[in-house]
Amino acid sequence: MFGDLMGMMGKLKETQAKVEATKKRLDTVLVDENSSDELLKITLTANREIKSISIDDSLLEDKEQLEDYLLLTINRAIEKATKINETELAAIAKDGMPNIPGMDSLFK
Repeated sequence: MFGDLMGMMGKLKETQAKVEATKKRLDTVLVDENSSDELLKITLTANREIKSISIDDSLLEDKEQLEDYLLLTINRAIEKATKINETELAAIAKDGMPNIPGMDSLFK
């Protein structure tokens, strides 16, 4: 009984270390998103930290249009980054979970 518990605790600590390493690695994974006409370009990390924004000069003439471009493009970039982030962390969580009956159905 205690051997199983100690094994599970060790596995959980190992998984926690892998999660932290993955979060750190995701800081280096860049996600690029462009507006459909490529007048606005956003780059952020898979941890959803904006790294750069490039705005074509033509967008600077219309504040409302620029705001719309920013909202749409940033939200699409965040959605992409979130999918990458969740996929990476879910894979680690699934591999690191102790074998508890019924728990595997949560990760399908």
